[in-house]
Amino acid sequence: MTGQPCLLPADGLGSRRFLALHLPCLATDRIRRAEPDLPTDQPLATWAASGSRRVLVAVDQAAATIGLRPGQALADAQAIAPGLLLRPADPDGDAQALQTLALWARRYTPLAATDPPDGLLLDITGCAHLLGGEQALLRDALTRLRRAGIAARGAVAGAAATSAALARARLDNPVVVSGIEAAVAAPLPLGPALRLSPAMLADLARLGLRRVRDLLDQPRAPLARRFGQELLDRLDAVTGQRRTAIRPVTEPPDLSVAQDLLEPIITRAGIDAVLDRLLATLCARLRAAGLGARRIALLAWRVDGVVQEVAIGTGQPTREPTHLRRLFAERLERLEPGLGFERMTLEARATEPMAAGTQAGLGIGGRSDTAAMAEALAQLLDRLAQRLRVHRVAPVASHWPERMVAALDPHAAVPAMPAGWAAPGLPVLLRRRPEPLKATALLPDDPPSLLHWRGVAHRLRWAEGPLRLEPEWWRAHPDLQRRDYYRVELASGVRLWVCRTGPPEAARWLLHGHLP
Repeated sequence: MTGQPCLLPADGLGSRRFLALHLPCLATDRIRRAEPDLPTDQPLATWAASGSRRVLVAVDQAAATIGLRPGQALADAQAIAPGLLLRPADPDGDAQALQTLALWARRYTPLAATDPPDGLLLDITGCAHLLGGEQALLRDALTRLRRAGIAARGAVAGAAATSAALARARLDNPVVVSGIEAAVAAPLPLGPALRLSPAMLADLARLGLRRVRDLLDQPRAPLARRFGQELLDRLDAVTGQRRTAIRPVTEPPDLSVAQDLLEPIITRAGIDAVLDRLLATLCARLRAAGLGARRIALLAWRVDGVVQEVAIGTGQPTREPTHLRRLFAERLERLEPGLGFERMTLEARATEPMAAGTQAGLGIGGRSDTAAMAEALAQLLDRLAQRLRVHRVAPVASHWPERMVAALDPHAAVPAMPAGWAAPGLPVLLRRRPEPLKATALLPDDPPSLLHWRGVAHRLRWAEGPLRLEPEWWRAHPDLQRRDYYRVELASGVRLWVCRTGPPEAARWLLHGHLP
């Protein structure tokens, strides 16, 4: 097993390098991956309605070879290729597939972004050496995509827009040095290089402007007046004169360590062994940086290109491998290795400064140190939070029962107690949703003498009330009405908190809590 972390360089150190991947058949490749039984020797296309016409939206390489193209009438396409396989276009599915591939591309760099509708952009500054250089990295990415059934072309350049234009316009997967963006972009056709609208491309063609060099030879002011500033902005981007920002599909982690596996692993024992190595390395790096992790994610790359993620969170910053390993234990059951994982990465996505020194493992008995006990409690809450919803109950200054408490983070500070909040007579258990009851009372304002609860009639030993509550007028809600609460005890000894709400002619009885 081999693996090295991919570290982000500091801003301003050296020139940036970008890898662009163009996926010309993304829509049809996605369909073939989802339907592996489709005949491979038949062309495939997607279609959609455009007004009263039905047109092709995307075609695979086999369909393009026989003359089919996006925008072509569906009837004409079927006449050319009677055996054409057709599926309805699904832009949302294509966008989701591109997002998934951007997550997959994070195996090369934390800064991976989508380039809709069919491209990826990767900032590989400082990462290429991990695979033997930029050419080797590009070749590895194309090989893995091809193995997963996705056609792709790529390019590496010193500007994001330049690499994207080269990937779309050239078939030789070029890797060009920084500083010559204008020279390598000059021969490119305007369509794939600048991705202009068909109408603008037609207007430029009528003027004899078909390649990037043709625009570079023209005065900028007339171009801006006739075609708008957007044309010049795209021209500056593709020639490296204007920096293009990319938005990573996820925020880069504070620290990460990765493990490439010589053989795919499919067993839980193998996954546990890799996780233990990654945790030891990550915690050592956290300790060296004076940090503790609050949120950690384990990413696992399957051989078929699917990326799975398991994440944990902690209430306090930690760098104790044993504690983190226990938090991951149950979450690992969610992983589905399939044919096996070929790469695993551990990312510290949220960190906080932490005092120097090592953390001791959890040991309740015989520990009197306040800080150690606080740490033990925090670790216990972390473990419980992996199985249950753990909250700290916070009192709220309100007389309305549903608003008297709020749920806080279990590690939050204990809030101050509002005056009169813990008044005697309130239930020890308040139901989240009051349960309907049937009650018998002698007079409209009298306490109940008989309760029908869950199909059984219960006689009351005693009843006390009413406690009349009016809705908070500053939070008035049309569904909230005045309530009269009663403390009652059934003949069986069960003590309940019940209320009557609504007008007298249509009063409803509800069970809202349990008394001590």
